[in-house]
This record gives sequence, C-alpha cells and structure tokens, in this order.
Amino acid sequence: MSRKKPSSIIRDISWMSFNARVMQEAKDPSVSLFDRLKFLGIFSNNLDEFFRVRVASIRRMALLSKVAKANLEEDPAKTLDKIMSVVWEQNKDFDKAFAVIISELEKNNIFLKTEKQLTKDQLQFVRNYYNDHVRTQIVPLMIESIPQMPLLRDKSIYLACMLGSTQNPMMHRYSLIELPSELPRFVVLPSRKEQKDIILLEDIIRANLQQLFSAFGFDQFVGYIVKVTRDAEFDFDVDENTDLITNLEKGIKGRKKGKATRFVYDKSIDKILLEYLVKRLHLKKDNLVPGGRIHNFKDFMNFPSSVFSNLPPKQEPLLHPELIQPTRIMEVLNKKDVMLSFPYHSFDPLIDLLREAAIDPNVESIKMTCYRLAKKSQIANALVNAARNGKKVTAVLELRARFDEEANLKWKEKLEEEGVTVILGIPNMKVHAKLCLIRKKEFSKTKQYGFISTGNFNEVTSNFYGDHCLLTSNRMILADVGRVFNYLEQPQKLAFLKSCKTLPVSPLTMRSTFLDLIDKEIRNHKAKKPSGITIKLNSLVDKLLMEHLTLAAQAGVKVQIIIRGICCLLTEDKSFKTPIKAISIVDEYLEHARVFIFEHAGDPKVFISSADWMVRNLDHRVEVACPILDKEIRQDLINVMHLQLAENDKARILDNHQKNEYVPRKATEKLIRSQHEIYNYWKDKASALLEQKEK
Repeated sequence: MSRKKPSSIIRDISWMSFNARVMQEAKDPSVSLFDRLKFLGIFSNNLDEFFRVRVASIRRMALLSKVAKANLEEDPAKTLDKIMSVVWEQNKDFDKAFAVIISELEKNNIFLKTEKQLTKDQLQFVRNYYNDHVRTQIVPLMIESIPQMPLLRDKSIYLACMLGSTQNPMMHRYSLIELPSELPRFVVLPSRKEQKDIILLEDIIRANLQQLFSAFGFDQFVGYIVKVTRDAEFDFDVDENTDLITNLEKGIKGRKKGKATRFVYDKSIDKILLEYLVKRLHLKKDNLVPGGRIHNFKDFMNFPSSVFSNLPPKQEPLLHPELIQPTRIMEVLNKKDVMLSFPYHSFDPLIDLLREAAIDPNVESIKMTCYRLAKKSQIANALVNAARNGKKVTAVLELRARFDEEANLKWKEKLEEEGVTVILGIPNMKVHAKLCLIRKKEFSKTKQYGFISTGNFNEVTSNFYGDHCLLTSNRMILADVGRVFNYLEQPQKLAFLKSCKTLPVSPLTMRSTFLDLIDKEIRNHKAKKPSGITIKLNSLVDKLLMEHLTLAAQAGVKVQIIIRGICCLLTEDKSFKTPIKAISIVDEYLEHARVFIFEHAGDPKVFISSADWMVRNLDHRVEVACPILDKEIRQDLINVMHLQLAENDKARILDNHQKNEYVPRKATEKLIRSQHEIYNYWKDKASALLEQKEK
C-alpha cells in the first residue's frame, strides 16, 4: 500500500469558510427575520473571537525569526494576507445581508430609528430614558486633555465625538464615550399601533450630546462608533512551583492590555478624527477595518423578540420516558444505559441524578469535571447540596477555559466555601473531558454510576448545543472514569491513564485507537468484509488522522464525515476509489457532538467524545472517548447520524475549494431538515416507550 501524503486546507481559511456558512443562514429568506438577525450576531461574535485568538497568534508568529518560521507549515504573513482578503469580502457580504434584513423588517413594520428620525413624542421618550438610565452611566473622556490615552477595552464600543462651535470655528474638541454594557443595546420606542420602532443605545446618546456638552460652549456635535479587538491569548508557565491562580489573574489583567489586532470604525468618520485616534492609540495600518454605522453586531443575538408578531414556536425539550420524575434514576441505570441528546431532550435528568445522589444516604462521593458552567448553575448547586449532606464532592475546574477564566475562579471560591474539593486541572494540560462519577455503597458492595458527555454540563447552552450524554452504571466504563479522576487528583501518576482499558484517552491512546480503527476498516474492505467510516466533529485538523482517512478512501472504504467548523481534509481526489462524502450542517442548533462509527465487519463500533481531531485535543488535553456498548443506544446513534447524512436543506458540501454549495435536492426528493427529523425521531421513540410502559 503506497502512502500518498495529502496536502491540506489552511486551518484559518477553513474556519472563515465555516463563518461564511453562518452568514448564509442570515441571508436565507426561509429563516425567520429574528433568527437572521441572530445569525448576523453569531457571525460577528465569531469574527471578533477569531481576531482575538487566531489573528493575534498569527501576528505573533510573523514576528518570529527566520529560523523559527522555517518550522511553520504556512508563512504567517501570507496567511494574514489571505485572511484579510477574505475579511474584506465577507464584510461586504455582511453589509449587503444587513441592508436586505433592514428592508425586510421595514416591510413588516419594524423600524430601526436613528436619533434624526424620531417623532416629537419619541424624542421626549429618548430624553427621559437618557436622564433616567444613561446619564449617570457614562463618563465622556476629553481625550485631547489626557496626556496618556486610556486603553480602549476589548468587547466595548465607543462613540468618538467631534465637538465644535458655530461662534468660534477654531474651537473644536474630541471626546470618547464608552457605551455602558450593563444597559440594553436596543430600546423599543413608543410607536403607532401597527408599527414597532427601535433605537440603539448609541443613538440615544447621540440625541443627547447637546445636553452633555452644551454647557461648555459647544453647539455642533457628531459621533462615530469605533471599537478595538485585542489579543486575548496569554501564556501559562505553570509548574509545581508556580501559583496557577496568580498566573491566571495576571493573564486576565494582561489580556485587557493586549495588542490591538483590529480597529473597526464607521467609514464615514471624519478623516482628521480617524488620524488622531490612530496616532494616539498607536495603531498600525493593518489594524484598520472600515465598517458601517453600527458595530458589535454580536448584540443582535439579543434583538428584542417582542417586536415580532409571528415568531415560530420553539420546540420544547422532550422528557426522556425512562427518567420522568418521580423516579430513582440510579435504579433505572441498574437495568440499562440511557442516552440523552440535547437540545432534543431535557437537561433536567442530569440535575435530578445529582440531587438524588446528594440525598441518598448510601452515596459516598461525587466527582465531576466542570469546564464551562452556567452563570446560575444548577449543576454547581447540586454539588454544593451534596457536600452539605456530607458527601465527599470533588469538582475539577478548568481555569484555562478561554473567556470563562474569571467565572471559573468565582466558582472555585464558592464551591470551596461549601466544602467541595476543587482540583484546578493539571500543569500544561487542559482538562476538557466531560465526566461524572458517583460512588455508592450498599450492603458492603460498591456500585458506581455516572455520565459522559460530548458537551459542557451547562443547562443554558444545552438548549441550543447539539450534544449526546451517556448515563450508565457499566463497570468497565466507570472503572476507567475512576482512573481518569485518579490521574486528575495525582497528575504525577500517568499510570492511571495508562491503565484505562475501555476508554481511549488523550493524551495517550485516543489518536492511536482511531488510527487502528481506520486501518482495520481498510483491511476489512480488502478482505471483502463490511466496512465504512462515519465521523462527526467540530474540527478535523490532525494530519495523521487525515492521512489515514485519505488512505481509506483510496482503498475504497466508504468515508462519510460531518464537520461543523474547520475541515482541513482535501475531500476530493481522483485517487479515491470511493468518493468521500463530506458535509457541514449549520442550522437552528449548534452541532457540537463528536460521534465515530466504524462498520467493523458488520458489528459496528460506535464512540462519543468531547475531543475533536486536532493536535490540541489529542496531545495537549485530557480527553475521553466512550464506546457505546448498549446495542439499542448504538443503533439510535447510527440512525441519528443517517438522518444527518441524508440532510438536503441545511447541509453544505465540504469541497476542496470551500465553496459552501448546498447539497443538491431533486424536485421529487423529500425535504430532509435533520434537526427537525431528529426531534421527531426522539419524540416517536418516547411515545412508543410510554405506550409500552402503559401496557
């Protein structure tokens, strides 16, 4: 078997192709206007984070020495040029999409008003609102009078104002006003019955600039929105002699002073004011990105739904028929495994199980990994209640969960105050596995229960992140979960991870396990046994795994992949005996689950995992893949994956050129929108189980 080493798609260009798919949803007229606005917000938020993290990293790479850069696969400067070229095109696309949506809103009698378009009554309302809510929240900075220009905060937007006087043309000043993030960005105005008018917070401030500055002799006022995106990365030099929390706190403070990676401004801004800001803020030419009148479109994710009269109803999460309260979940798990698929299933059973463990007198301990908790986390509250009830509770908090570092520091303090043992991850390795282990002792016998998930234990994101969570009492699985927790408690003892027998784990055995499974499918195909590989991921980047998928396609193995985000694999090649089917689904819910199916000569092996096929997940994180041993659940996962592979509404083809063309549908072909079909699948299954129970 000759090895053809494949080239690959640049990771960051592939990510931008994913964000273009988000934009497609904003442009799709079949999507509700409310959701189209939300997708614009998601696109904008994604791009902000991309500049904070990836663009910042590439710019740092560009500063490396020639020797260091020689080891990089891509020239950072060339990658930056490609990125900025795509950004310019996508910004144009964004502006067009927003203009179309504004036009559609107006056809539905919903109007975004500026300060110059207000009726007399609306202007009075805006002045009252400003005095009641805004005036005390803002502090204008007269920036010409400040020797040291303040650092503009990332994630904030500013009104850059030019102030003048008709009496004295030489009298002009510049001011910066930070928009208070505590206040809503959108305010619904009093309007005629058949009309809904909305004004942005910055336009409320613009309407009141005279009140703010006229006492100083100014009678000319104009304001332009600007924003800075900063480098959000910080390094952790953590060893046994380093205080992780101190290091983290320094990093968070340093992040606020990170170098500017982008300065976005209203393209109609006065040129003299722009030049002044660029000079005072020490910006470079490649930081500058002209935009429209509105920035921080991420806030459009919170556009007021009250102005829409015809929003489609949201599907209510299903209660899993085996876990409807009142019931003892541990007794159910003694008989069978249960799988929850969010957001189709309610998240409540996970909280119910933890509450049950908290009050069960025979439960001795609960251990859980907590990567991103909800702000008002019921999961954390259940752990606190368990500790209050005398259980030994251990929470593994990952303080390096990007952008959740401060929240997790607060949870650390709260949990420790309540008697929970908190583990802060391990040096130079993120703990990304999603695990829970409950240990119970009855009649001098120890019994274990737990759950393993593809996504965070977060009841808020479970409403719109597509994930799978296995609840089990399987001894082999939970023995390995126990070994992972032993390692997290004693990271110097790698032997705990090495002794895992059922769960492939990172950083030791996950990549090699999947490589072996791919190679086994190649051998099965050559032996004329049933073969096939179906994988679902957020990101596919790892070179060795991509190489083996390529070898499988060249050998004739049927390879099917569903990738939400980054796909660096070249999916089209004349050498493939069987073409690779590669699609991406972007729809109402964020496809977040990782699922792996290997045909295995007719006895499929199926896994779920929290790990993408990326170097960071396979080599620099503690991750777990869990085999699905229950035959019924295994078939359910296969059926759900088949529904997604049959998607012909929201699926895009992942080709070598990242064109994002939709999967074609014949005129006679049934429309399959997989997220709707999956909901109906679980609903029908629940109804059948309830009927069976009633009989």
